[in-house]
Amino acid sequence: MPGPINCHTSYGSYNLCSISSPTVLDPKVVTFYDLGPTNLLANDPRNRKTSAMARIKEATLASGPIGPHCTVRHNSPALLFSVTGSNLCTGNFFHAFNDGFIPLFITVNSVFPKDEDRVLVISTSCDWWVQRYVDLLQSFSKHRIITIDNDTATHCFPSATVGLVSHGFMTIEPQLMPNSKTLLHFHALLDKIYGQKLSHPPTTSISPISNSPRSRPRFVLATRSNVSMGRVILNQAELRNAVEEEGFEVIEFEPKVETPLREIYKLISSSHVLVGVHGATLTNLLFLRPGSVVVQVVPIGVEWIAGACFGKPANDMGLEYMEYKIGVEETSLREKYGKDDLVIKDPLALQRKGWSKEIMDIYLVEQNVKLDLVRFRRYLKKANEKARVFMEREG
Repeated sequence: MPGPINCHTSYGSYNLCSISSPTVLDPKVVTFYDLGPTNLLANDPRNRKTSAMARIKEATLASGPIGPHCTVRHNSPALLFSVTGSNLCTGNFFHAFNDGFIPLFITVNSVFPKDEDRVLVISTSCDWWVQRYVDLLQSFSKHRIITIDNDTATHCFPSATVGLVSHGFMTIEPQLMPNSKTLLHFHALLDKIYGQKLSHPPTTSISPISNSPRSRPRFVLATRSNVSMGRVILNQAELRNAVEEEGFEVIEFEPKVETPLREIYKLISSSHVLVGVHGATLTNLLFLRPGSVVVQVVPIGVEWIAGACFGKPANDMGLEYMEYKIGVEETSLREKYGKDDLVIKDPLALQRKGWSKEIMDIYLVEQNVKLDLVRFRRYLKKANEKARVFMEREG
């Protein structure tokens, strides 16, 4: 018969532990002490199993010795997960949702009984991350968020869960959810939190948003300005002209970490088309209204990850999804390696041994794109048709 401490480490993409009996947390040593007899176990407060996990501070679930005296008592169970080490502290928008909020949504809706509240306990070394996403975090709990790196009090809980459940890249599998929730339910939560009207004028560099009646579909072009970081559209000015000629209202979009999420949400959710080279900014497709259009520009060598990270989620969201796969003449890798190099001719051959940092850097950091605008215009025309149908229906 299983005891109060149970750990599941055989899942392909995450670990999960729980204490089903009363427990006390000592944040100084990141340890939950079970108040009943069981075995000594340990688990990491993390969700996806990646190389970054080596940098995460372990949380221990222990039956003894007797835990410290409780200074703060909670009536709701604890849910402990980590921000440190899982790319969340880097400010990467994709990892914030892929490694953080989507697994948090899954865990809350699959591990905890309906209507049971919980206390979020976060292991983090970046306070700014909690502050940036505080509205979203607090939608999962009515209680004050506990960040154990900044807390010295001991906390008593009726039970605890350590870790988050993941279904894979940017996905929620309804067949694995007891209430059949999908990515559309997650979108509805985002809309509830961020879909309110701004109470003050925009204060960042995002282009002003016109509230006048629209005659043209709004086209958001996700941009990257740092050529040394890769995946920059080298002929972006010419692309913008082409987009405008095809009848769109164009907004160039390169958000910063300090850009308020409500402002980003207002821009994206009021748009009809989102276009960008494969990268974290396309995570903003979660803010689009179902029926909107997404065009992902897919560089050479990233076809599989482009589909997993954004293609499937876009389809799950009910978006009109298109992929523009660049050709040999459109990649900057051709100048460095030559068109006959294996890097260009057969990327899969290089990747069969694994998606190493060296391989990842070639295709995601070294590579920029120069779009064939004659070919890309065909995608723009199709996107315009779909956007206008959506615009007539939804505004």
